[in-house]
Amino acid sequence: MATNNGLNKVDLIFEQVNAKEVIKKAFEMTSNEIINQILESGLKGRGGAGFPTGLKWKYTAAANDPEKYIVCNADEGEPGTFKDREILDRVAYKVYTGMTIAALAVGAKQGFVYLRGEYKFLLSKLLKELDSFHKLLEEIGFDFRISYRLGSGAYICGEESALFESIQGERGEPRNKPPYPTTSGLFFKPTVINNVETFVSAMMIIHHGPQVYTRLGTKDSRGSKVFSVSGDTPNPGIYELELGMTVQQFVNEFGDGDTKAVQVGGASGFCVPRKNFPETIIGFEGVPTGGSMKLFNSSRSMYNVLHNYLEFFTEESCGQCTPCRVGCQQLLKGIEKVKKGETKPSYLNELLKLSETMRIASKCGLGQSVGNAFRTIVENFREEIIY
Repeated sequence: MATNNGLNKVDLIFEQVNAKEVIKKAFEMTSNEIINQILESGLKGRGGAGFPTGLKWKYTAAANDPEKYIVCNADEGEPGTFKDREILDRVAYKVYTGMTIAALAVGAKQGFVYLRGEYKFLLSKLLKELDSFHKLLEEIGFDFRISYRLGSGAYICGEESALFESIQGERGEPRNKPPYPTTSGLFFKPTVINNVETFVSAMMIIHHGPQVYTRLGTKDSRGSKVFSVSGDTPNPGIYELELGMTVQQFVNEFGDGDTKAVQVGGASGFCVPRKNFPETIIGFEGVPTGGSMKLFNSSRSMYNVLHNYLEFFTEESCGQCTPCRVGCQQLLKGIEKVKKGETKPSYLNELLKLSETMRIASKCGLGQSVGNAFRTIVENFREEIIY
């Protein structure tokens, strides 16, 4: 359904379907046929990184190990993102079905859902639905079981290898890569790890066929995406939209008439200023997002926004690698000094170099992505950082 502003609203993720029929359909397919449909659809990971889902499944299926795992990353910790919570609350059975299809494709017998600790209030309902789903699998005759593990509030455990460590009962710290999860993931066994929305998307591709995605979006960004819209907007909430729209189209639909910036992808994403709205595409060929879309109007201080993000990263850095541990602290102290007039405004140029060093030298995505918001806010709103 197209809106007045040219956005195409989609209903795939929350569409009610018969899980039993979809699993039976997958049962009639070979492993290669399932994987090829996911590859043909062009589905990329909906957590924000955008790795092709079909390739991840293909590499895991090819791993020569009888013990494999399916892991659903439901540790939705990115500031401004709340769509996975809604998906689990409304259509958890579709997440379980997507995990089951992945298990069929790669040959796994055990799955885990790593649920954000703050979502514990959902757990009793989710477990009840999971019991019903397990009975469905018994009827069909497929030996696959899913278990829940709760996080404890650490942002870093959204990083896949830190998540594995947490499930294993260890401190949640990222591992060195390679090896990658497809060969050495949970319990150091071949593992498919996708986020909540990705598993639901995979289920819908098997249900409708890959053309359901190939006819939506662009060459680099196939399909639809669920967005968490917040900030200075008269219409906050969850919206599933076709990928490939411009930030301008998005602002026309959700802005309050005074939008000066949109933070695409949460604290680790990119800040798009008003002058770049028309040419900036929301998708993998432009600015990717795991779902968070936060709008800011002229009443907001972008210094305060950046300070807030840097406080968050300083707190959430696991401290394992020096570029991230020290870098986050120095970026925060640096903008405070500039704001107070304790150092020259040109010091921001040195901080930009530091953020680039963090991108290159940090061990995981946390330190590597801090510079996204830092660079785009400093470059586009320098006067608000200084004065």
